Amino acid sequence: MRGSSVCSFVASTSTRHNIFIMMKLFLISALFGIAAAGYAAYPEQSNRPQASFEKNARIIALDSDVKETSFRYNYETENGIKAEEQGQEVNGIEAQGGFQYTGDDGQIYSISYAAGEGGFQPQGAHLPTAPPTPEAILKALEQNAADEAAGIVDDGQYNPSKYGDASAGFGQQQQNYAHAQASAGFRQPYKY
Repeated sequence: MRGSSVCSFVASTSTRHNIFIMMKLFLISALFGIAAAGYAAYPEQSNRPQASFEKNARIIALDSDVKETSFRYNYETENGIKAEEQGQEVNGIEAQGGFQYTGDDGQIYSISYAAGEGGFQPQGAHLPTAPPTPEAILKALEQNAADEAAGIVDDGQYNPSKYGDASAGFGQQQQNYAHAQASAGFRQPYKY
C-alpha cells in the first residue's frame, strides 16, 4: 500500500508539471495571437502636405547632352523643382550647376554649386555660414607661415637629430630584455 502512495505522488507531480507546461504554451499562444491581431497595415502617411503631390509630379521640361568628355542637363517638374548642371573632364570631373525647390513653408530655396578639385562648394541664401576664425588660430597660422619661410619645418615625421643618437639606447634595451628572459627561465627561440 505504501508503494502505491509513492506511485500516486509521482503521477500527480508529473500531471501537475504537464498542466503547468500546457498553461505556459496557452499563454504564449495567446500573446502571439494578440500581437498578430493588433497589427494593422496602414497606408504610408506623411507629415508633409505636399508629399502626395510630389510623389506623382510630372516632368515638364528635360534636356540632356552627354559627350565623351563633357555633359549638360536640365529639367523642371510641375511642382517647381528645377535643376541644371554642366561639367567637363579636367583633372577628374569639374561641374557647375544649381537646383531649386519649394519648401513646406512655401518659400523657394535655390542652391548653386561648383564641384571639382576643391570639393563640393554650395552657395545659397538659406545655407548657414561658418563662424569667424578665432584670433588664436589666425596667429598660429601666421606663425606657421613665418616658420616655413625661415626653413623651420615639422612634417610630423620622426627626426633622430632632434633626439640625439636614439639607436644606441634601443640596442641596449634589447640586450637587457634578452638577458632578463634568459635569467627568468624563458625558453630561448630556435635558431635556424
